[in-house]
Amino acid sequence: MDMGSLDLNLLATLDVLLTEQNVTRAARRLNLSQPALSARLARLRAVLGDQLLLPGPRGMVPTARAIALQQPLRAALDGVREVVVTANPFAPSTAEGTVAIVASDYVQYAVLMPLVLRLREEAPGIRIAWRTADLQAGIRPFEQGLADLHLTIPSDIPDGLRMKPLFDEDYVSIGRTDHPVLQGSLDLETFCSLEHIIVSPEGGGFSGPTDIALATLGHARRVMLSASGFLMVPEMVARSDMVALVPRRIVQGRGLPLQILPPPIRVPGFTIAMAWHDRTTTHPLHRWIREMIAVVARATT
Repeated sequence: MDMGSLDLNLLATLDVLLTEQNVTRAARRLNLSQPALSARLARLRAVLGDQLLLPGPRGMVPTARAIALQQPLRAALDGVREVVVTANPFAPSTAEGTVAIVASDYVQYAVLMPLVLRLREEAPGIRIAWRTADLQAGIRPFEQGLADLHLTIPSDIPDGLRMKPLFDEDYVSIGRTDHPVLQGSLDLETFCSLEHIIVSPEGGGFSGPTDIALATLGHARRVMLSASGFLMVPEMVARSDMVALVPRRIVQGRGLPLQILPPPIRVPGFTIAMAWHDRTTTHPLHRWIREMIAVVARATT
């Protein structure tokens, strides 16, 4: 093996190829033409004495040698990036820039609002652009610089992005403080007798996983309002006799006249994760923002 023929560009190319396992996507991420990327892959194969990636039914299939190299290679490249970043310390108080963050209304309230309030104190020159998610767009907005971070459930994160879990969320039942039926507790019969608000992200849906769970027990509830997002739900509940199941962070600290009760039926929670593209991994501003988001997420737990 001629180690003198290896350089950081080649190693970074191999890292992207092993992540994407697709020449077209890898070339796009590296801003290379496909012939240029193929030439780099040929050099890697010659230096490492292995085919590394072979044609497969849906792209490229890594060889056993390539699989063994992937994690040590990622760790080594991250180490190099760490050295470069720490040599150029980031000063939040004087930094300027814009970070585009893709998130639902729930995440905007639970994470991005406290983040922005903190930035006004610690980094007043940093602007945040909140964007709603377009799951059909995949990784393209991140490659084009239209999005920098995605805060969502792990299953909605496009392939090709780095990911870090932030927190686990659970659901609570809510009703107004002076509700004529609720007296600080909620059993299944009462739950089903009340009028409900549910959130249907696509709009217009009047049933969901909770209704399926209820049906298995021989019960049903009365859904009277289908909302496209969570933000309006707590206030609607506070002003009516309707009840709702909502993520805990959407109601804690809001100061609304609400009873917050355990659901009378098991409702699975979810995880919120943070995802970003390799192009911003070592950027000082973006790295600092990711650290601040993790701090804010822990503070709201």
